Amino acid sequence: MDLAKIITDATQEIFETMIMVEVTPGEPAKENGQKHYCTVSGMVGLAGLFKGMIAIHAPDEVAKSITSSFLGMDVDEVNEDVTDAIGELANMLGGSVKMALSQNGKDITLSIPSTISGEEYTINCALDTDRVVMPFTMEPGKFMVELQVAKQE
Repeated sequence: MDLAKIITDATQEIFETMIMVEVTPGEPAKENGQKHYCTVSGMVGLAGLFKGMIAIHAPDEVAKSITSSFLGMDVDEVNEDVTDAIGELANMLGGSVKMALSQNGKDITLSIPSTISGEEYTINCALDTDRVVMPFTMEPGKFMVELQVAKQE
């Protein structure tokens, strides 16, 4: 199962169709427990046939740009609009990943999206999972999409 391809396909499709922005994927990474600085992260948990989480991590400037394009309005600070937009992106990514991992999507459920933002934080998934972090580049900078999954026995 090519997790990097699943993330790349889902991210490019969502950004092109919902945000009207082209994003360029980089090389996948597998580092764990990366610190995030001045970043907004949106996460959705997966349960059922696969368990784990998908997250998008966008530095503040990139998160504001994504939100501006997504909502069609100027955004000059990280506020509720930004955290809501990044959470909704995580939700859409979760839906795409769910369909890619499952024949009909009915044997995987998604959690409600959650977001976190701040000057410095680390997100760790306590599960023993397959993990890939895909960097993407867009006009104002880079962001990452992280997928951690384990198939239930």
